[in-house]
Formats: sequence, C-alpha cells, structure tokens
Amino acid sequence: MLAAIAVLEVGQAPAARAATPTGLPSVVGVDDTLDAFADTLIPGQRRFLHDRVVAGAADGAGAVQAGVGALLHMPEAGMEALLPELATLLTAEATAFAADHGHVIDSTAPPLVALSFDDRTALAGELLDPAHPDQQVWILLAFMVFLAFHTAGFEHTADAVRRGHPGLARLRFPAPDPDGLYRYPHFSYGRALARSHPQTTKGGSPA
Repeated sequence: MLAAIAVLEVGQAPAARAATPTGLPSVVGVDDTLDAFADTLIPGQRRFLHDRVVAGAADGAGAVQAGVGALLHMPEAGMEALLPELATLLTAEATAFAADHGHVIDSTAPPLVALSFDDRTALAGELLDPAHPDQQVWILLAFMVFLAFHTAGFEHTADAVRRGHPGLARLRFPAPDPDGLYRYPHFSYGRALARSHPQTTKGGSPA
C-alpha cells in the first residue's frame, strides 16, 4: 500500500491508457466515481429507486453501504489528497474503455457510473490485471474497499457491530460485552497454553 501511495506522491502518474489525453481536468463526482469502483468489487442493492452509483447487482448491502467513503476520507487513512487524482484516472480509464467497445457514455453521470455493471466489472478486471501498468495503484484502492467492508476500519469495532455494519454482520463478528470490551472466557485450544506475565496490564497488553 505504501508503495502505491509513493508512486502517486512522487509524481510518477499512472498511465491511465496511453491513448487518453494528458492534462485531464479534475473529475466531477469524485465520491460517486470511487463509490462506483467500490460497488463493482463488493456490489450491493440500490440505496434508492434511481441510484446509478450503486448498480444493484447484488442483494443486501455492499461496499458503499458499508462505509467505504468514510474510510477513504478519514485522516488516518492518508488518502484524502489522492482521491481526486484516483477519480480522474478512473474517469480516463472508463472513457477509454467505452471508446474501445463502441459505447456512448451518458454525459449526465461520471463515466464510470454511466457504465453498465458488466462493463465496470470488465474494466476492473483490466485494472487489477498484473499486466496493467498501474495495477499497484488499483490494488491499493481495492484494498481500501475490502478493508471498509470486512473490518469497518473507520470506526470502533464495538460501535460498528452494534449498529449492524453489513460486512461484520456477514462475517458474524461477535458482539462485545455490555461495557463495549471484548473478553474471551474460553481458550481457543480448550486450555491455557501459558500463564499471563505478572505485569500484563488490565487491558491485556504485554508488560
């Protein structure tokens, strides 16, 4: 992940298709474009009747409902400054993909949002293919998508479980004790493998 961020920060801009013009303007609809990418990897049902960002390719909540946007924007993730560039690159890739396949893009939506779910899936396959020159960048973004869905990394785990976070619910992640702490009264191997160090803290941290 750090390597992919470094690629962007040092100015080695991803190719975004050699045929795409350079000097692309900042993309309109940054969050919608990134959410469309996330929904392609972990699809969910539409949030409202005419939702286009979430394509509705699966029942239940997907990455968007699981909070991928919150994770991408949280300061601790260090992604905020990169999001407009990533969305611009996705726009370039989606535009080039549509041109390659003879599709006319609906100008009322960001190009990636305007693609059908099948086309989004095909494009994602190209971006994540080891042969793609910018694969590492898209792996970084995909990593953040799965992190949001499988860990609710943008909030405390206990709070996420209580509010029914869809990814943790799918994994059947256990609820904490009433005070919000996780305790494990049963040894996973059925017996204690070692005694705790006498200076272990009350929170379970090693001395």
